[in-house]
Amino acid sequence: MNLVNIFSNNHMSTKRNYIERMNDEKVKNMIIANKYEKDYWDGARSSGYGGYVYDGRYESIASLLVEKYKINSTSRILDFGCGKGFLLYEINKISQCETVGVDISKYAISNSKEEIKSSLICADENYLNKFQENEFDLVISTMTLHNLSIGNLEKTIQRIESIGKQSILTVESYRNEQELFNLQCWALTCKSFLSHDDWEYLLDKNSFTGDVELMYFE
Repeated sequence: MNLVNIFSNNHMSTKRNYIERMNDEKVKNMIIANKYEKDYWDGARSSGYGGYVYDGRYESIASLLVEKYKINSTSRILDFGCGKGFLLYEINKISQCETVGVDISKYAISNSKEEIKSSLICADENYLNKFQENEFDLVISTMTLHNLSIGNLEKTIQRIESIGKQSILTVESYRNEQELFNLQCWALTCKSFLSHDDWEYLLDKNSFTGDVELMYFE
């Protein structure tokens, strides 16, 4: 498992009250969140992002990705689980590359940046089967794969490996009991709660050769 550190600073900058999240009608909020509609993106913090608006948070990350993966105007980039497409927008702004985004949320795509909206597709992981082998110079999937059940997760890892010449995945994980507890308190849509070792096993099992960033809830 080839570990990288690109997204973690942004992730760790968010303050989280884990106990409050667990006590705040969590089951009800999980049901709301798993619809991936307005309440998840732009509703209360208890049921999702609490307002997912463009604020430039991905600008520095996009610069790191463009440099690391040598993205330029001839590159073709896929973001699986792209949400409102903010990361793709930043990458395109720097490199003028061709971008494709896939996300399950019709609401997110409808409320994406106008500059990127035409390249976003509302679909689930099965849509990846439409792409050809090595069709993309880079496949990105950020905080998405852990929302799949294990069977679908494995198939999706295999497809990402097939369609991308390079890839980077960021996923929720834990290293100890406290981080597992924090993750269980915080997560609304996670279906696969996997430790560092679990992710390493699963990725190796499915012959994944790309980069991985594990997001911990300290």
